[in-house]
Amino acid sequence: MSKSENFWDKRAEDYDRQNKKYELSNNKAVEYSIKYFEKNNTVLDYGCAYGLITVEIAKYVKEAHGIDISQKMIEIAKRKAQENKIENVKYSHSTIFDDILKEDSFDVILAYNVLHLVDDLQKVAIRINELLKPGGFFISETVCLGEKKSAISFFLGFLSKIKLIPNVRKLKFSDLETLIVNSNFEIIETEDFKKDFQNYFIVAKKL
Repeated sequence: MSKSENFWDKRAEDYDRQNKKYELSNNKAVEYSIKYFEKNNTVLDYGCAYGLITVEIAKYVKEAHGIDISQKMIEIAKRKAQENKIENVKYSHSTIFDDILKEDSFDVILAYNVLHLVDDLQKVAIRINELLKPGGFFISETVCLGEKKSAISFFLGFLSKIKLIPNVRKLKFSDLETLIVNSNFEIIETEDFKKDFQNYFIVAKKL
């Protein structure tokens, strides 16, 4: 088990209990994303955690698939889907590089609040491009701590440095856009969701 997986497994139940804290941001991301969904779409929710967003987008598409590195998170997500009798959602304890994910399989791939936590962002973006069908959409919401100095940026950087939390990238909007474009995407929409915490929303289309 990786350190990141172990960290999120330990956080799973507490993360679920605090879901109200994240609902406003998540709902806004879904609201902005809906117009890119079609009823016959197959969508991948990368880094789905306990499935809050996956369940929401399932209302608008044919199939919603959620993946996460935390087994505990996936267990919670599966339980919630069963309790709410949601049949068009599938969850897997896996990474974006897992062989169960096939190239050209998804119409839309979502990456909400996960890109600032990955080790090799360029490699992940290229993999996402491979998994999307031609003309598919890559939709992300990312914490960009590199935009301005703040107490939270310093604090998270310190915790990451002393290994109490997974590595947190201090991304800037421009760096994230450049990386996505260089991974064979065209950016078609951006939005700054939180002025104080710098959550950056991007919609990109596979070329």
